[in-house]
Parts: sequence; C-alpha cells; structure tokens
Amino acid sequence: MANKRDYYEVLGVSKTASDEEIKSNYRKLAKKYHPDLNKEPGAEEKFKEVQEAYDVLSDPNKRAKYDQFGFAAFDSNGGASGFNGFDGFQGGFQDVDLGDIFGSFFGGGSRRQSSQRTGPIKGNDSFISIKISFMDAVNGKKIELPITFDETCPNCNGTGAQTPNDVVTCSNCKGTGYVRQRTQTIFGSMETQKPCPTCGGSGKTIKNKCVACNGKGYRKTKTKIDVNIPAGINDGQQLRVAGKGERGINGGPNGDLYIEINITKDTFFKREGKDIHIELPIDMISASLGAIITVPTVYGDVEMTIPEGTQNGQILKLKSKGMKDLRSPIYGDQYVHIKIETPKNLNAEQKELLKKFQEIELGKKNKNDSFFDKIKKSFKK
Repeated sequence: MANKRDYYEVLGVSKTASDEEIKSNYRKLAKKYHPDLNKEPGAEEKFKEVQEAYDVLSDPNKRAKYDQFGFAAFDSNGGASGFNGFDGFQGGFQDVDLGDIFGSFFGGGSRRQSSQRTGPIKGNDSFISIKISFMDAVNGKKIELPITFDETCPNCNGTGAQTPNDVVTCSNCKGTGYVRQRTQTIFGSMETQKPCPTCGGSGKTIKNKCVACNGKGYRKTKTKIDVNIPAGINDGQQLRVAGKGERGINGGPNGDLYIEINITKDTFFKREGKDIHIELPIDMISASLGAIITVPTVYGDVEMTIPEGTQNGQILKLKSKGMKDLRSPIYGDQYVHIKIETPKNLNAEQKELLKKFQEIELGKKNKNDSFFDKIKKSFKK
C-alpha cells in the first residue's frame, strides 16, 4: 500500500469534487494514458491506476467507505494498515473482504452487493484519434469512419437465451446475485456476501443459449459510421458517438466512443483561437506609396489596401476572415503581418534613382539636425 497514490490525487480532483468533475477528469486521463493512444513506457500502468481510482470514486458506496477507511476498505490483505496493533494477525485477513466486513457492521453489505453485481452497468467509453487537414477544420467535413464494436445480438436482444422463457432465476442464489458464506476472522465467525459463482452475480441463468451469439448476448461488428466534423473545430477536441464504446455488463448499454481530432498544420496560415495569422511579403515601394494588393484567406483571395508609409512588421486586419465559432455564426479575423522585402540585383538606373532618393533623405536629415542644433543652443543660453 505504500506505493499507492490517493485516488483523488490520481484523478486530480478535490475530496469535495462532484460526480461530474470526477467523470470529466477520468475521461481526460483515460484518453491520455489509454494503451491504444499512448505507447510511452508506464502509460498502461497509469491507465490502470486511473481506472481503479474511478471505479471507487464513481460508486457512492465505495467512495463513502474509501473516505472513511482509505485503502483498508478494499484491501483483503491490508488489515494491519487500517488498525494499529494487529501486525501479528495479517494472515487472518487473507480471505476476508474488508468492504464486506464494514458493510456488515453498518448495515450496507447486501445493498452494495446487489446494486453493484445484479444491476445493468454501462460499458466503458472507447477512444480513437483521427487526423484532418487545416482546411477541413476551417470548412468542416463529413467523414466515413470504420469501427469495430460489440453490438447487442439482434436475435436475443442481449439476453444470451434462445427464447425469453430460457432465462430463469438462478437456483443457487434465488435471483439475488450473491451468496452468503461464513468465515472465521480475528473478530470471530462472520457472515459475508460474495457474487454467486453460478450466475456470476446476475441472478439469472440460461437453459438454452442463443444460437446466433452462443449465449454471449452480443456480436463483434465491423461497420462504418458517418462523423460530421463541424467547421471551426479545435485541435485536440473530441466528438462523441453514443453507444459505440465497450459493451455493458448485465444487459447495460454500451459506453460511448470519443473521437479526438488532430489537425495538421498549414504552410501559410497559423491559427490562434478563432483568429488566423499570415505573413505577407510586399515590396518597399508599395509599402512607401501605398497600394491595393491581393491577399489569400482560407475562404479565397481578397483585395486589401496597404496604407502609405506601412512599416515592416506592421499588422493589418481582415475582419471576419478567421475561423467560425463552434457555437455561434460569428467568425474570427485574419491578421496580415507585413514583411517588407528589399530589392536585389538592381540595374544602373534603379541604383541611380535610389541614390537620388538617398540624397533627398539625407538633405531632410541635415535640415532637421540644424533645426535641433538651434534648439540645443537656445537651451544652453
């Protein structure tokens, strides 16, 4: 137990976290460390750690016991860690579920077992990752995605039986899903509850199995689903497809499929939120005198006015030429970063003209210098 981390710490939530906060953080971490998505060393162990923490904190009964007794509530070998002075009796706890013991003390044992084992449980969510182009994120796209999942058998509707009459109450547990057994512990003889070994905790057994699924209640299905990727989707954002995750337990529904969208970078356009940035080279003449030039946007080329005297690095805005907002009809803007290019390989005439321009500029500078010299002299007086 020394190496175990606190379940709340594992999921990154406080002890007062709501069920929704716990579920939200679990999904993020499960996606991050899922073995199918993360091949780094240690990812699988972290994924199992996250699953274990969620299994406890998502169940109200388990969470209450964990809050009161910590790991001792679930560790059949850890009696000594929960009580001082019992080090010599650790062997006596080998076959005892402390969760059942605490449930017997406080009257919650049978309710916990019956609700946990016999009721339908929704399956775990599944995660996949796909890549789309920058322009697909701009305009949106409908894709056909091949998936494999466990589908409820249409012949038996998930019961695993050939007919409804073939599903009968378990004779061993009388339909409760659990059996009682008497165990000798350091506290004396105690009665505990265990999942029924005959029906696996479902409370039902099958006389004749479904011939289509051989009693499994499901079949592995390969299919293709249409996924609508909305315009303006962000890199790393997820889309949910209901009912296409892992299969449920005891007739529970399938979990959901979460599709993570990864957007490839574009050569020219850079995205920041809803806004798009682009670097635009222009000649120094257009920057000096002003001009009307053609500028590319993600929606096609547009004309833009370059003001007279535009400086290198200046940023001009094209309104509503950015990404569409996912939840509204509002668009971001496109920002054009001006990069003034210096001409190369000038001919003699061009050089002569630039020299004349330089002389004029130097003349302006000398006049300004003499003017400032007069001001400096006046200050000295």
